[in-house]
Amino acid sequence: MAFAATPELAAAVTTAGGLGAIGAGFDTTSLLKEKIAIVRRHLKIEPGTTVPVVIGFIGWILDMTEVSDDPRLVAILDELPAAVWLAFGTGLEKYLKQVRVHDIKTSRNTFVFVLVHSVESARRAAGVGADALVVQGIEAGGHGRGDAPPLLSLLQAVLCDVEPGPMILAAGGISTGAQVAALLTMGADGVVLGTRFLFTHECEYTPAKKEILVGAGLGATVRTLAFDEVGRTNGWPPNYDGRAVSNNVIEDLKAGLSIEERIAKFDESALTGDNSRLVIWAGIGVGLTEEIKGAADVLRELHEETVDHMKRTARLLV
Repeated sequence: MAFAATPELAAAVTTAGGLGAIGAGFDTTSLLKEKIAIVRRHLKIEPGTTVPVVIGFIGWILDMTEVSDDPRLVAILDELPAAVWLAFGTGLEKYLKQVRVHDIKTSRNTFVFVLVHSVESARRAAGVGADALVVQGIEAGGHGRGDAPPLLSLLQAVLCDVEPGPMILAAGGISTGAQVAALLTMGADGVVLGTRFLFTHECEYTPAKKEILVGAGLGATVRTLAFDEVGRTNGWPPNYDGRAVSNNVIEDLKAGLSIEERIAKFDESALTGDNSRLVIWAGIGVGLTEEIKGAADVLRELHEETVDHMKRTARLLV
């Protein structure tokens, strides 16, 4: 979650028994190294040893950075993250191959997650040796394929189609332990949660953004490129868009304002402290959470609720 996940959030999730993540976004190599160093300090991990976090890379951004004066992928692999995450690109295979080449040179075994939005993309990722396929449904917050099916249908299709090999993880709209239990009973090896961890003290979102999240309902979000247009982050491949909390950015679009007019209103709101045009990437799960807590507490509660619902499921067979 670029612009939302922090080193503190990643460290807290890993400490509590999950696998924390840092979204590279547009960060420079030096900034990413600094973030990994912060995680090391929180986890008390010495330099030269593996850091149990995931570093997430966006494919179309790598297309720009890896031919620039600041290529990041190999430099960050040298910082020894346990895993990398590849998403949102039309040629992710070449970056997965770069990871494998680096592993051979360094005698490492970096775990590679690849985000997929269709059966076809799941097949391709499995075919080039992804260790885990993250199956993302249309419910997910932030960016993804605007034509992806709902998670339950997409997950079932991928589970039926992809041969045993890579782990299959579910993502999109997951906010409760009951949902986690349901997905595990379907056959998922695990789950990935993003929006649920926006509701944490460690999340980078401002107090104003978190206040809006807490008050948001199930119908509060919308999929669109309008937020990328006003925020000047619109380099997404065809058929990709993002889910965020709907606000006056969408009302400006509905009113038929030109892109120049919408950008001007967005910039003015940012300058004046007007919170009606904040960019708050979030999934449908915002409507199921109403409290800001520590990330470790969130993970523990999710685990306990998941176990409880798995036990209930077992009782159905008695």
